[in-house]
Amino acid sequence: MIKYLATASLLLAGTYLSTGPALAADPGITDTEIVIGDVEPLTGPPALLGVAASIGHKIAIAEANAAGGINGRKIKYVLEDDGYVTARTIQGVKKVTDVDKAFALLGISGSGQSIAVMPLLEKAGIPTVIDVAPVKFLWEPPRKNVFVVGQSYEEGIIHLVNYLADKNPGKKWGLITQDDDYGITVRDGFDTVVKAKKLNVVYSGNYKKGQQDFSSDMLQLKDSGAEVFLAGGIIGENIAMMKELEKLNIKPVVGIFWPGRVEPVLKLMGPAGDGIYAVDYVEPFAGAAGKAFLEKAKGLLPEAEMKGVNRYSMTGYAAAKVLISAIERCGKQPTWACTITELEKTKNVETGIMAPISFGPGVRFSNQKLQIMQSEFSTLSFKPVN
Repeated sequence: MIKYLATASLLLAGTYLSTGPALAADPGITDTEIVIGDVEPLTGPPALLGVAASIGHKIAIAEANAAGGINGRKIKYVLEDDGYVTARTIQGVKKVTDVDKAFALLGISGSGQSIAVMPLLEKAGIPTVIDVAPVKFLWEPPRKNVFVVGQSYEEGIIHLVNYLADKNPGKKWGLITQDDDYGITVRDGFDTVVKAKKLNVVYSGNYKKGQQDFSSDMLQLKDSGAEVFLAGGIIGENIAMMKELEKLNIKPVVGIFWPGRVEPVLKLMGPAGDGIYAVDYVEPFAGAAGKAFLEKAKGLLPEAEMKGVNRYSMTGYAAAKVLISAIERCGKQPTWACTITELEKTKNVETGIMAPISFGPGVRFSNQKLQIMQSEFSTLSFKPVN
């Protein structure tokens, strides 16, 4: 983490120019318009997440604009592509704040990218609601203007491993994680339960970010005799792991994390992905809440964008609803200060797709309730099991 922050500071030193604290007349507002900015990975493999999140923002914004906007002002959404490259995330945030004059921000990209832009966001003072990659560094310590909707990766992993441990007592465990901050977080959560429940871990591996060949890793997993396997990849890695397990003709109980709990991943896994467990804090599309969300989206999105909807559209929608509601409560002349105050007053806001969202004085993390789901390949869906 220290190494990462040092890198982020160097990047900021090279790119940061002139953003300052909010002025009396905050930017991003005209008599007819309020600008909301965002930076997401819209290209490359992580686009599966970034595009979906931006679609969620668009659904909430379209819904608000259809109802007349925010106290008569229509919302303009400005979206930048960072390609999941940290330096481009910083450039993108500067672009939407300095050039597009956004009044508030949504998103933003991945966990490492959000961490990297935190000094910039804090110094600027712009109201920000992060929904894509909830990691503790974003809300510990709490920043005045930055709010996070979601649940921590650590708590998600702890919840998943606890469930699988109780369901599979006495079994042998295997784990593989990515060699970065994300992987460290996954491993920390896993180790917490290993220590508490004295799990028998017979395989523990790391893979390099971007790795595509997992034949050797999965062979080692097989040789270890692991019966329960926590696949700590994100998207393509988990697909490759499941395909290798299928080739090796072994089918341990498998748990994955919510970044990979999207229907296209399940489709690419094929039958090998049937029956895997996942943890999440948003409702599955197979349930009544998920179906209602899809119906809402159909009425507000172009048909082409519906193909990009996944669970990240739900998190994006929820975050945008909270932000829009806070700005709206500020009345005809919203300011950054008022919006931040109203975000802090957010209490039990219902979005229909996750547990009610709340913040509070010094509380910048919504701490969403978790649930366990299991995949069903025949319907390409995930269904709650607890």
